[in-house]
Amino acid sequence: MALNQLTLSLQFARDAAAHRATLPRHKVARWIRHALAVDAEITVRIVGAEEGQRLNREYRHKDYATNVLTFDYQQEPLAVADLVLCAPVVEREAREQNKTLEEHYAHLLVHGALHAQGWDHETSAEDADEMEAYETAIMEELGFADPYAK
Repeated sequence: MALNQLTLSLQFARDAAAHRATLPRHKVARWIRHALAVDAEITVRIVGAEEGQRLNREYRHKDYATNVLTFDYQQEPLAVADLVLCAPVVEREAREQNKTLEEHYAHLLVHGALHAQGWDHETSAEDADEMEAYETAIMEELGFADPYAK
């Protein structure tokens, strides 16, 4: 299977630098590329709770830090987006879901990359089911378990 081209910028906020070892550039690029249907330019930024909460409040009007925010600027012919992942939230969720930190980051990066291409799980139950099924297939292709299995 030929994978699409990806130009990746990987950034770590000072208060999220401890997650750098979990997210080597080659793995982040591989996970995202498996979710791409088009070539892409994506910036991935790993942030702390304060920055994550501020961005979610400013852009989604929700005053809490969330696991991943996708800022998609262009979907065709090239996907251009920023994916912002909040390290403490990702770490807490991984623990709560009995997943490795790597596994949860991989899923959230796939999830964010799909959003960057126009996928949306908040429009209808059917769209949510379709997106979850596609994420599961991508994760299995990458060697991970179904991220939605209970």
